[in-house]
Amino acid sequence: MAGKTSYKFGVPTLLLFLAIGMLAGSDGIGDIHFDDPNIAQLIGVISLNFILFSGGLDTNWKAVKPILREGLSLSTVGVLLTAVCVGAFVYYITDFTIYESLLLGSIVSSTDAAAVFSILRSKNLDLKNNLKPTLELESGSNDPMAYVLTIAFLGLVVNENLSVYSMIPLFLQQMILGGIAGFAFGRLSKLIINKISLDFEGLYPVLVITLMFITFSATDFIGGNGFLAIYICAVYLGNQYLIHKNTILRMFDGLAWLMQIVLFLTLGLLVFPTQVLPLMGIGLIISLFLMFVARPVAVFLSLIPFKMALRRRFYISWVGLKGAVPIVFATYPLLAGIEKANMIFNIVFFISVTSILIQGTTLSLVAKWLKVALPEQAKQKNPAESLAFEHPKAIMREIGIDNVSNAVGKKIVDLKFPKTAIIAMIKRDDKYITPNGASVIEANDQLVILSDSQQGMTEVYTRLK
Repeated sequence: MAGKTSYKFGVPTLLLFLAIGMLAGSDGIGDIHFDDPNIAQLIGVISLNFILFSGGLDTNWKAVKPILREGLSLSTVGVLLTAVCVGAFVYYITDFTIYESLLLGSIVSSTDAAAVFSILRSKNLDLKNNLKPTLELESGSNDPMAYVLTIAFLGLVVNENLSVYSMIPLFLQQMILGGIAGFAFGRLSKLIINKISLDFEGLYPVLVITLMFITFSATDFIGGNGFLAIYICAVYLGNQYLIHKNTILRMFDGLAWLMQIVLFLTLGLLVFPTQVLPLMGIGLIISLFLMFVARPVAVFLSLIPFKMALRRRFYISWVGLKGAVPIVFATYPLLAGIEKANMIFNIVFFISVTSILIQGTTLSLVAKWLKVALPEQAKQKNPAESLAFEHPKAIMREIGIDNVSNAVGKKIVDLKFPKTAIIAMIKRDDKYITPNGASVIEANDQLVILSDSQQGMTEVYTRLK
């Protein structure tokens, strides 16, 4: 029902689940009393693991590579500038201390991956000139920066004797260890997935979930940023040859949606509308400042070194969606027990709701105004969303495997075929086998190969020599 309502009226699905959670809470008709920020934070962290990992798996490295510097600048410098701008504004219009103001700014500084991924994909919105991978890279990789800033300024609020410069070692430690651990666990995970022999295809997504949690927990244990690690790990895995890759991708896509629903329902339960309503005025002022001043200033300043059309910069500024991540980060002050924790939480909640409601519902419209949307007929379907057989191939060859072939005894996934070619069928001892990545090539097999280009077929012959 929520999905159909979202499609028909243009209201983001996630906002409807947030509303359902609020209605089910103690201030609503459900009368479910839930006020444990510790449990909410735990659910939030687990959910973000799935959301970021799924987003990383769907990230096409070839599409991201040309805009890598722009995306990283937005996810680091852009986040810092947003936090400082909002913090300065909050300090000017409220009675918050400077550190409390910067804490609030840090919490709402990142673009929410769950909101961006779900809204861009549910609206089937394709954008010109690598805009979509830029936005997805920024939203997927900027949560670690916002997390570090939140933890750092929370520490300064709790202990005002500390210096701002004490943030620098924490930042470097989190980012460097997180990046190294993400890449290392990505390579290790690929090795485990392809070398381990599981009897059931359905167990491979379970294995990947296990590897995801190990990556996050181990990185967090050594003092690195777990969110950055699982995103890098997932981007690496998503661009490698993996056994049962389609099964893994589809499973994680469904789990990411489930976790978004669970997360928004939980946060809806945690919020008390009677406490939010008195703060609507100040919340709306901060939210509008964030949308129309802080975010554009941060985007334009962080993209100064790069050549980019003005309308693209404006659109990136508008897609500064806030969602569940700031609300999850707002539970940290609650758990720390600082004086204005409840006020910060309720303001952040209001900012997130208004962002999804105003920016989330107008992404398509603004894209058309700024002429950055692709026309309907030019849209490209994501190859991860289709099985290989759904793409007709122009060339078919039947290739025999002799005893001296390089392929004998190897799994298909280890042959590293070009992405434009597939083994459609294996003829073995008068039997026809439908292969998968774990299938082992044997001597005297007859392989039915499909390729969409002669170059791809030539590379196949090279791999099978």
